[in-house]
Amino acid sequence: MDITAFIPQFGSFIGMIAAFIVALSVIVAIHEYGHYIVGRWSGIKAEVFSLGFGPVLFSRMDKHGTRWQVAALPFGGYVKFLGDADAASGKDAAAMDATPPERLRQTMHGAPLWARTATVAAGPIFNFVLSILIFAGVMMVQGKMADPLQIGALKPVPAQGIELQPGDEILNVAGADVPGYDEQGSFDAFSDALPDAQVMEYRVRRNGSEITVRGPHPLPPIVTALAPQSAAFSAGMEAGDVITAVNGEPISSFTQLKEIVEGSNGAPLALDVWREGETLDLTLTPRRTDEPQQEGGFATAWRIGIAGGWAFEPGTERMGALDALSSGVERTYGVAASSLSGLYHMVTGAISSCNMSGPIGIAQTSGAMASQGVDDFIWFIAVLSTAVGLLNLFPIPVLDGGHLVFYAYEAVAGKPPSDGALRVMMSIGLTLILGLMLFALFNDILCP
Repeated sequence: MDITAFIPQFGSFIGMIAAFIVALSVIVAIHEYGHYIVGRWSGIKAEVFSLGFGPVLFSRMDKHGTRWQVAALPFGGYVKFLGDADAASGKDAAAMDATPPERLRQTMHGAPLWARTATVAAGPIFNFVLSILIFAGVMMVQGKMADPLQIGALKPVPAQGIELQPGDEILNVAGADVPGYDEQGSFDAFSDALPDAQVMEYRVRRNGSEITVRGPHPLPPIVTALAPQSAAFSAGMEAGDVITAVNGEPISSFTQLKEIVEGSNGAPLALDVWREGETLDLTLTPRRTDEPQQEGGFATAWRIGIAGGWAFEPGTERMGALDALSSGVERTYGVAASSLSGLYHMVTGAISSCNMSGPIGIAQTSGAMASQGVDDFIWFIAVLSTAVGLLNLFPIPVLDGGHLVFYAYEAVAGKPPSDGALRVMMSIGLTLILGLMLFALFNDILCP
């Protein structure tokens, strides 16, 4: 047996776990810091800030009397406030009874209702803020597509006689005028009107003059991104690959590829893939995918898990901070709305419950996104941060949302639920969470 054959797979596994730990640690640290800092501002004393669970690897005490520690199991974290019995902020009755009256205000359970509410809500809110800032930051760094459309850089594609140059402003392609980027309906009509040809005429503005040059199909069957755990990712496709034929039939546009995949009904497809001057033969099987729609709801279609794009890098222009923040808010809201819609449709049976991933699926996605580049991985952290913030707002005891429901009851009734009722509800909540985790884990193992 040649043990070296296992090294690439082992290295990939280590990379996947490392990416998962990094993503989760960043998100948990921000979430718990939200609880900590707002609690401190509200006059509630934090005894322990822990990143991870189990045996403590490193710790130090700060000037505020909070012990900051890193524990051996890096799959979560917690802030333990004065008077808490556990990481879920359950009440330690014995400790509360022994607390001097002048210090009760510093406990989570003796603080005013507004302070407790703000402290608990801060965790999910900080997750949403993290997502907004990441989305905005990435968009500011990458910029937005210039309008009118320009050539930033040419991508390598299997087309001959290309005369386009960086800096060209594209006015017309194959007789079809190029609409503005924000004109979504007109842009769709433009792309649909393009002929299925590998090379076509472009009317461009170059150095102040309009000229006609030859260029590749502007939207070829090129891979710009891969969906983790997709058929294309599993088959070993890479960003930059160009699909030149499907089942022996040449194709020249992403629209052609999309139509073939959607009409495959899940039958295996033999692809000719051009990669840096070489042609590879790959066979993959499209998978049924439930996709969120702009108008709401989900649609089921056959997909191989690739995103298309331009045959060139479009020119970009700077995005202002306010525009970027606005777009970041929209992206975060979109992720949250799509997640809630997906959960609703899974509960009602409209889409498969296999859309819910557990720790294995999230770890695989973390590794896949990290393998595609730093930008994709950072973007994934923003998406996951929104999901974590949203999950924590669910009105389930043990989660932040459950605590907020208790506080709402206290605000209406004028007193908190009894300690006995809280213990029962916390036990029920813990059972629900463990059941949900097991369900998601079985999905990771059993779903295709």
